[in-house]
Amino acid sequence: MHIESQIIRATAPSSAENMGSVVPPIYLSSTFERAADGTYPHEYIYSRSGNPNRQALEAAIATLERGTEAAAFASGSAATMSVFQALKAGDHVIAPQNVYFGVQEMLRQIFAPWGLAFDLVDTTDLAAVQQAIKANTRLILIETPSNPQLAVTDIRAAAHLAHEAGASLACDNTVASPVLQNPLEHGADLVIHATTKYLAGHSDVIGGIVVTRELSPLFNQIRLIQGIGGAVPSPFDCWLALRGLQTLACRVHTQAANAQRLAELLSQHGAVERVLYPGLADHPGHAIAAQQMSGYGGLLSILVKGNQETALAVAAKVKLFTRATSFGGPHSLIEHRASIEAPGTQTPVNLLRLSVGLEHPEDLMADLDQALQGAGQ
Repeated sequence: MHIESQIIRATAPSSAENMGSVVPPIYLSSTFERAADGTYPHEYIYSRSGNPNRQALEAAIATLERGTEAAAFASGSAATMSVFQALKAGDHVIAPQNVYFGVQEMLRQIFAPWGLAFDLVDTTDLAAVQQAIKANTRLILIETPSNPQLAVTDIRAAAHLAHEAGASLACDNTVASPVLQNPLEHGADLVIHATTKYLAGHSDVIGGIVVTRELSPLFNQIRLIQGIGGAVPSPFDCWLALRGLQTLACRVHTQAANAQRLAELLSQHGAVERVLYPGLADHPGHAIAAQQMSGYGGLLSILVKGNQETALAVAAKVKLFTRATSFGGPHSLIEHRASIEAPGTQTPVNLLRLSVGLEHPEDLMADLDQALQGAGQ
């Protein structure tokens, strides 16, 4: 089936379990009754270790990502953290040099003191990835397209390098979503999402998930961490994410079309130094993106002509865009990333990240055009 049909089917409840309801109920119970013999006839024991709403969300996203199983977490950061926690002290990780800054801080401040070694490299440069591989490399993490600089990494080539070294490849697919890209089909072992973004899609829930191509000791450890550590989403959060997932395809297709239009117009704007969007033919990763994606997503960044003050002034003048963190929701957002990231960030100070929503692209462009007036002069 096409992805649009797969989504609706994957998010539908079992009529036998839900008395014929078209949408699933919310199971708020924290604990579940034993049978007289001490067994659990309904499968569930305690909502930290398992809940019907979480199981439904995990099954749906695993299906859409062409995976075997999935483990849901309370945030995208918790999902990524569980992958690192599944490794051992003394193991080595390779991650992108411009990976989401929260992941960089996680590696530097939590896992390095714990004993996990890591190197941040340009994962779009396969020679650099190859050079960074060590005898103890156990995981290569890629983020494609990346946030916020929209760099594109060749998933299949990165998977080949990882597997040659006896390591696993994890791909953060949050920016693309399973509507536009399925990393597991290109050789990735794990896919990570912040379900907060496109999957839930309405800026009203925080969550994360790890999907595995096949059952493995690494994923079994992630599942163990999920149950013992307990950084799991609530039943209501899972229900909200599953509800949002139903409209994923139509939202992402519209947002990607809007972003493509804005990228094309902004690339010709006199106040814009450069547009970072893989859908543009002059993007360095365009050819690879065209091979592994069916669209280029709703996230783009612009480098305003000028400095940090110029970029902040542009963000201050928008009227239709909302100045806020995050992306993937129906409302278009704008944010100056360098000012909220950690010291030493590689995000250019004149970069503004645009999360393109469901408004009409002409209205969005008119808003950006008035905000950019006078910039870079």
